[in-house]
Amino acid sequence: MLTHHCIPVCLSLISTDLPIWSVVETAATLYQKDTERFHLLIAEPPTQNQQPPDEDSNPVPAAKPRLLWLNISPYRVTMTMQGNGQVNYRHYWEQGVYGLSRYWLRNQSLESSEQMCFRNFTRSLRLTGRTLPEHLRLEYELWSEKIQLGSYVLTLDLQH
Repeated sequence: MLTHHCIPVCLSLISTDLPIWSVVETAATLYQKDTERFHLLIAEPPTQNQQPPDEDSNPVPAAKPRLLWLNISPYRVTMTMQGNGQVNYRHYWEQGVYGLSRYWLRNQSLESSEQMCFRNFTRSLRLTGRTLPEHLRLEYELWSEKIQLGSYVLTLDLQH
């Protein structure tokens, strides 16, 4: 039962205790795996260069687009970001569970990468929508060993 829909989405991440806030509004492709499982592919829109290039400098190559891949169900969510040459990550959230947040950092030679792992505790996971998801809200804490690295709210609005 694989069907897909191209839809506008708004993905936001805010910290409730740190000055972190990010919003992406773009089109995404929603794949329906079965009645409760969906895959959402988001290509982050390109950012505008705020400063014009100098006449004497070489043009800066365009950044590779970042792809966000979300596996969504009412019980768990995974999000993978890939395609950015420097940082890739994968998060796993399930309500009441310590999930894993893993980051891969590439060095400048792009030959090797280092991995950082954190734990996240999902306080709340809510998915609404009748036949297709319309709104996802995740509330979680990010931890490194015994140190809390902040509380976060991730929301995803899908417009059908």
